[in-house]
This record gives sequence, C-alpha cells and structure tokens, in this order.
Amino acid sequence: MRAVTGMTVAALALAVAACSDKEPRVGAPIAGGRVATAMLRTADGRDVGRATVREVAGGLRVTIDARYMPPGTHGAHLHTVGRCDGPDFASAGAHWNPTGMKHGTMNPQGPHDGDLPNLIVGADGRGTLGVNIAGATLDGLLDADGAAMVIHAAPDDLMTDPSGNSGARIACGVLMPG
Repeated sequence: MRAVTGMTVAALALAVAACSDKEPRVGAPIAGGRVATAMLRTADGRDVGRATVREVAGGLRVTIDARYMPPGTHGAHLHTVGRCDGPDFASAGAHWNPTGMKHGTMNPQGPHDGDLPNLIVGADGRGTLGVNIAGATLDGLLDADGAAMVIHAAPDDLMTDPSGNSGARIACGVLMPG
C-alpha cells in the first residue's frame, strides 16, 4: 500500500510541475515589470520605511520594509488617494477596493484589494511584509489620483468593515512610479 501511495504522490507532483511550466504562478517575476515605491513617513515627517509595489505574473507584489516603528502588530493597507497630509493621513482616502468587496481576508464578503496582512514590528523597530495580490494591476492602483500605503497603530482584525478596527494612521507614503 505504501508503494502505491508514494507512486500516486510522485505522479501528482509531476502533473503539478507540468502545469506550472505552462502557466506562471502568481508572483513570478516578469521581465520589464513596472514598480512603484513609497517612502513611509510619520505625521512629523520622520522616515520609517519603504513600500514597493511591483508587477508580477498574475498580479502585484507588495513589500514593506519598516524601521523605527513602534513594536507590535499594525494594520497595513493600500489606500485610494496618493496624498499623505498629516496629522491623520485622512487625505489618503479609503482602502483600495476596485471590486466593491467588504474589508478583510477573514470576511466572507471580502477582501478589498488593498487589504494586506498585518505588519509585525519587532522590539528593534523593524518589520517586513511581502504579499501578492492576484488579478491586481499597477494601472488600476495608480489611477488619476494615485495611491498611498498606510500603516495603522493597531492590528487589523481582518474582518470588520471598513478598516479592521486597525486604529489611527501612524505612517503614510505616496506610491510613485519609477
């Protein structure tokens, strides 16, 4: 029985490998993929990191490299307007939601395209995040009024509409193509 199970697993692995050669997985690098970056800053202008949005096969890859941030878990979201006016960064607008979904990856009617996993910042003030957004495009994100990356004071509960109870906006950066 073990030999049959092992042969079945091997056959399935080969089948999956054959499929992946024909269709690139979401997140695979693409030649000539465009990039947008944002320098994350607090309301007092302090530099606390960088966000990058890169075109990849089947969508977008979003990465955050945070530093000098308060330790803990923080909501992280792509917002619809490319403005970061302090002190509350309300000028960044709502979460990017081109498909009209509810907030949160745990919400049966969600998520927004701009809903990202929580950013976890260590005791040293540093944290990183990387996530793929399937089906998203840079043209869709960077529309006429641009877009921003916002980091919140509290964790996102990944469920409550419209923002996951993630608290105040503590850092913001305008995404710029380039």
